[in-house]
Amino acid sequence: MSYSKPTAILLMGPTAAGKTDLAIELARRYPVELISVDSALVYRGMDIGTGKPSSELLQQFPHHLVDILDPTENYSAGQFVRDATRLIADIHTRGRVPVLVGGTMLYFRALLRGIAEMPTANAEIRAALSARAQQEGWSALHAELDQLDPVAARRIGPNDAQRIQRALEVITLTGKSMSAIQAEARPPLSNIELVLIGLSPADREVLYGRIEARFHHMMLQGFLQEVQRLYRRGDLHADLPAIRAVGYRQLWQHVSGHCSLEEAIAQGILATRHLARRQLIWMRAEPQLQWVDAASPQALSECEQKIIRCFT
Repeated sequence: MSYSKPTAILLMGPTAAGKTDLAIELARRYPVELISVDSALVYRGMDIGTGKPSSELLQQFPHHLVDILDPTENYSAGQFVRDATRLIADIHTRGRVPVLVGGTMLYFRALLRGIAEMPTANAEIRAALSARAQQEGWSALHAELDQLDPVAARRIGPNDAQRIQRALEVITLTGKSMSAIQAEARPPLSNIELVLIGLSPADREVLYGRIEARFHHMMLQGFLQEVQRLYRRGDLHADLPAIRAVGYRQLWQHVSGHCSLEEAIAQGILATRHLARRQLIWMRAEPQLQWVDAASPQALSECEQKIIRCFT
């Protein structure tokens, strides 16, 4: 029995869970189109450290929302929702099923819960907040955010400079907390049947082992040289969202002379583990999620069982 409304498959999981490989296998077998849900894959020239599929794979199995921006540019959750909803509608008109695959949980949350229209960035306010952070530290600004928007502060880590800055910027511009504005949002996919798949090894230590192995493999592939090329451009800096991406941020510290390569690698692996932990916490809070053990030899067939109604 098929669904009565158009469908979309949301395939999410922590970093290094194997989402891309599984999505490509689904694309081999079913009439689907892939939409990337990844805040780093949008950037051109950031290939190795993001785990971006090879150019050959992207030609064979195109991913929407990959390589659409220069690393100097910003990409918000609001823009993602606008792009993704447009793409989903286009894919449905072609008689195919969209598969949204990735690990940027903020983007998934925006699709599932909705996102209110936020004010555009204000360079003057951001500069003032950055100057304060240099004097007081981001933890002090996080404490201020906790007073003004405790709901957001619980979601945002005390060292997450980008999100602390944005939350305080919104309050300054609107006089309202980001959480209050978001509470007014409407889910953008309310007229679509959604199948939510959560892919992750059942054993967290297996995931952590994958993370460490993948980071070292990326180093062998030339991750350091990729960051060095970005650094030599001269128009990028450590506060850009692209350079704040996990792995890039730590290697940038090394390339700019602030730590040894060994320290950067260790910190990159640790930061990736922390990211995976946050991703899993968010996924466990999603009641519609159907879990698939990424370490199981039957992972693909388990996933197929959960999505087969989309194609019948």
